[in-house]
Amino acid sequence: MRPAYVTQEGLEHFIDQAFKEDLGDGDHSSLASIPADAIKSAYLIMKEDGVIAGMELAPLIFHRLDPDMIISPLAKDGDQVKTGEIILRLKGKVRAILGGERLLLNCMQRMSGIATKTSQLTDMISGTNAKLLDTRKTTPNMRMLEKWAVLIGGGVNHRYGLFDMIMLKDNHNDFAGGITASVNATKAYLQETNRNLKIEVETRNIDEVREALEVGGVDRIMLDNMSNEAMASAVALVNGRSETEASGGITEDTIRSVAQTGVDYISVGALTHSIKSLDISLKAE
Repeated sequence: MRPAYVTQEGLEHFIDQAFKEDLGDGDHSSLASIPADAIKSAYLIMKEDGVIAGMELAPLIFHRLDPDMIISPLAKDGDQVKTGEIILRLKGKVRAILGGERLLLNCMQRMSGIATKTSQLTDMISGTNAKLLDTRKTTPNMRMLEKWAVLIGGGVNHRYGLFDMIMLKDNHNDFAGGITASVNATKAYLQETNRNLKIEVETRNIDEVREALEVGGVDRIMLDNMSNEAMASAVALVNGRSETEASGGITEDTIRSVAQTGVDYISVGALTHSIKSLDISLKAE
């Protein structure tokens, strides 16, 4: 199932822009070498193990170039797939297969890399209270697909953009004159503009956590770059009065111990900004 932000209109716009970038005034390699009426078969094959993501894009991409293309998926988003596994078969105009090949692979390889990493980290914190979050550290114009891939991998989306949640980070608070001033100004702004947005505040130490609690109206407190001991103390201090989120340089080696501090969420920017794409190939049948 697609999340609400993955709309048909958004996907079609993304594909249109991608084809403008890649096809330009025509795929002259295929136009020169392949007859217009040539119809053949091809398949997608995994070159690595991982979690597949982006399968729903195949018909959207190839049907734009050949409405009669026969597309037979052999896996679905979220499946664990193995090296050598064929995940999809195509039959249609060869020019359309070649024209859509790179766009599909670019999207699916990146999405699958994100889904695979998300699945691995989610498994590492299983049995704890913590949920894995993504961030806004996404590739420009690819956020829709990258955040979708996080969901496919078992993670949870943080805010989609700057418009759907208030996050008062250290720079906001420092520029505003402190957490209390920043939060109070935000509450006034939300009331004046009749907006119902959750408020998250970044904190760097226990004193700032205490201040965020005292000012009130804070839905989530981010514990940024704190030691595990400090985070555990912060969670105890918050005592359910606000959600808690651990953030800052969290890796495979540290994520389990961070989850064991009792935080509600762990945000990992590397899910989308430092990911290795999963190797997938399209081959002629």
